[in-house]
Amino acid sequence: MDNHFFEQIFKNPLEQHNIPPNEIISRWAERLIQVLFPENTAKVFSTVEEVKAQVSALELELYDIISASCKLKNNECKNAAGQFFTELPELYRVLNTDIVAIYEGDPAAQSRFEVIRTYPGFYAICFYRIAHLLYNFGIPLVPRILTEYAHSKTGIDIHPAASIGEYFHIDHGTGIVIGETSTIGRYVKLYQGVTLGALSVKKTLAGSKRHPTVEDRVVIYSGATILGGETVIGHDSIIGGNVWLTESIPAFSTAYHSPIITIRNHKETN
Repeated sequence: MDNHFFEQIFKNPLEQHNIPPNEIISRWAERLIQVLFPENTAKVFSTVEEVKAQVSALELELYDIISASCKLKNNECKNAAGQFFTELPELYRVLNTDIVAIYEGDPAAQSRFEVIRTYPGFYAICFYRIAHLLYNFGIPLVPRILTEYAHSKTGIDIHPAASIGEYFHIDHGTGIVIGETSTIGRYVKLYQGVTLGALSVKKTLAGSKRHPTVEDRVVIYSGATILGGETVIGHDSIIGGNVWLTESIPAFSTAYHSPIITIRNHKETN
């Protein structure tokens, strides 16, 4: 290799190359989750003051992350970090509704501890809700780094811009895709392999509503694919496994894939 190749690398760094490594950003989120849900760590706080000190340290770390990666400058970065932690009690409340939904919706769940400690769906939801809050404050890139980290750990791909209501239940979860402009209501349950996607991926559609709306109390079973920004799944509906939908259905609907079943002549097996 000649020097031209190395000069290209040296002279053409990517924008915002001073952003902390993904591992540092994701580790910050994991430590935040451990504070909210100490079931995930062996650390035990001795006093309330220790909890406050840990939260303050995480706020300062977030400020450093945002300052390195954000178009917001100086005090605006600090304000964004402060605003995030102002919303921490609400974030905690909503995450506890997700725990309730998972525990009460899965007969295999033996305890709240089990949900927090072992369920990949809850892990992915935690990262999504943290990332979504940062996204709402206008923080670039960091929210996507967080959800893609959770994606790599769980196989659950949730865009941080998606809007998801309380009491969200992901069961199993591997292969779930929730696109950028998806809107999901309250008490929604998704099984593995569900896709809430776009009908078209043309770049000219960036910024438009490309992904479906799923209203309250909908259950979507494994392998279902729902596409399109104008597609609305009415509340209290059930979408069966492997269903393909590109148009809206009204409330209280049931959509299912009807297999073709044939019975072979038993003589053919002899």
